[in-house]
Amino acid sequence: MSLTTWKQAIPLMQAGYHQELLDKVAALRAEKTIYPPQEDIFNALDRMAIKDVKVVILGQDPYHGPGQAHGFSFSVLPGVKMPPSLRNIFKEVADDIQGDRTNMRTNTDLTDWADQGVLLLNTYLTVENGKAGSHRKLGWDKLTSQIIEQVSTQHKHIVFMLWGKPAQKNKPLIQQPENHLILESVHPSPLSARKGFFGSKHFSQANDYLASHGRPTINWV
Repeated sequence: MSLTTWKQAIPLMQAGYHQELLDKVAALRAEKTIYPPQEDIFNALDRMAIKDVKVVILGQDPYHGPGQAHGFSFSVLPGVKMPPSLRNIFKEVADDIQGDRTNMRTNTDLTDWADQGVLLLNTYLTVENGKAGSHRKLGWDKLTSQIIEQVSTQHKHIVFMLWGKPAQKNKPLIQQPENHLILESVHPSPLSARKGFFGSKHFSQANDYLASHGRPTINWV
């Protein structure tokens, strides 16, 4: 798949750092339940070549409940109960792109977004069952920080969606920001969505920006 292009483009991956992290997680699985499954950890990268990235949506941890996380930020597989933040994302897509919520998206699997060039990247790529933030000191952020840096350095006209303060802390990692579109709002969580996520129109802004630079737009619906 496309993971090879990332290994060639990311210095830490060239050096084998990602494999060290995978080995750490594999060892932890002997005593803990960890999400996502080992084979899904790098799904977001493996789904597309680095040159095909158009939009980066940055999450924090993977979902920490059974059957939820599958390697893409905010996404869950079909048949899994829709997380509240994802439901709010779909509400904003409907308001922004469709004009109302009559035919709001219900497909919780966002791999169709990934196939169009949306990098659904979490800052930390693994988590222990029921313990949000449990792998924040494992070293994932060192790798994902470099991914953000290299995506923004090696390519132009990327849309970065930074929702919530933890995501916005990564803004300084975006190199040559004048070459990209950076969209910021509160997190789509039910605790904050009404304080600026709803009505942010990030999805139409992203498409307008991509179109203005001759890049194919995203079918968010």
